[in-house]
Amino acid sequence: MEIKRIGIITSGGDCGGLNAVIKGISGMANHYSIETIVIPNGYAGLYNLKDFDYGELITLDPIRTGSFHSNIAGSEAGHSRVKISKIKDEKKYIRIKQGLQKHSIDALVVSGGDDTGAVALDLLKNGIPVNHAPKTMDLDLQTYSVGGDSTINAISKMAGDLRTTARSHNRIMILEVYGRYTGHSAFRGGIAADADCIIIPEVVPDFDIIYDDLFAKYSARIKNSDVKAGTYLIVTSEALKGSSKKDEVDERGFLVDKTKEPDAFGHYPMMGAGKRIESELKKRMKSDPGMKKFMKQVNMYIQDQYEIPEIRVIRPTHLVRCGDSSGYDVNFGKEAGAGAVILLMQGIFGVTVSGIRNGVIEYMDTKEAIKQNTVNLDQIDLHESLGVCFGRKPATAEFTRKIKLDDAKRYL
Repeated sequence: MEIKRIGIITSGGDCGGLNAVIKGISGMANHYSIETIVIPNGYAGLYNLKDFDYGELITLDPIRTGSFHSNIAGSEAGHSRVKISKIKDEKKYIRIKQGLQKHSIDALVVSGGDDTGAVALDLLKNGIPVNHAPKTMDLDLQTYSVGGDSTINAISKMAGDLRTTARSHNRIMILEVYGRYTGHSAFRGGIAADADCIIIPEVVPDFDIIYDDLFAKYSARIKNSDVKAGTYLIVTSEALKGSSKKDEVDERGFLVDKTKEPDAFGHYPMMGAGKRIESELKKRMKSDPGMKKFMKQVNMYIQDQYEIPEIRVIRPTHLVRCGDSSGYDVNFGKEAGAGAVILLMQGIFGVTVSGIRNGVIEYMDTKEAIKQNTVNLDQIDLHESLGVCFGRKPATAEFTRKIKLDDAKRYL
């Protein structure tokens, strides 16, 4: 199959590094004299491709590609959350093929997460050549995903910045961040910010353990400060298991906001993790005579006004996925986009590019790549040994495993 024109689609949520993916696709295609066309607004644009006029779609020649920058998060191609198979049109795949034919598009490169990858497989099954560049700030694919590093950096910066206002008021800060059903972004962002406690979906939190850790660290910092100042920082994933019969939860038991409509893939907005943690901690503070004693000991206690420390919940929502892209995401994005084009040229379809190492394009079947990847609890064990609370009794793991010689050579 000769490929003369490739359509570019970005789908799902925006994040850092996506413009680099677009540049990687268009740059490699231009190198081989293949045209690249932006299909705007994700899979919505693909379904409506037939209705675009001839010449209305943007061709990404080197001049047009140079008009936007890799280090800006978001996507020049636009997004939508659309599940093609759920479109109520029996001839939807015929319509899509007619649109591709109208604009002489021979194959697609799509960039997105597990939902996007699932739609790409659906298109492949219906005879449309497509490859996938992994993108999700959640980092829940089997490959690295563009956007992950940018989000971790953003969370780390925000969490670190919160310490200034927190310490000024001796507040306890709870930063609730995106990540859906996995805790990679909260885990890595929290570690980078020196968070005291990190709460992720992979670990059901014990609030008694969290409170004990909070009281010990918070009280010690204030007692040992010459200006009686201190804080405690919690970074939590947005996904938290419900614990009350009154809770609105999804099929996995996570707190969600059912006052809003689910997206095309059936996902309700996550809701309430930070507020639930705040509620549980306040309840324990108020019932703990040791907290009252501490507040009086450090001369903070004011009856009916300031009997327990203040807690603030911060939900930066989309701020963790916008702004700048990290250098790592830009590099990975360009390579993943370029690799997807080369694989199309070699007649390899239905795959996800996992990277380019030593000039070799590494990839896997998209069906395998989009299987959910959760946080490895061995990593949690390690950071518990370093003093971070994860809302559970710390594991007693011994880190005595030897490094294999082959692995060690990578760092020489």
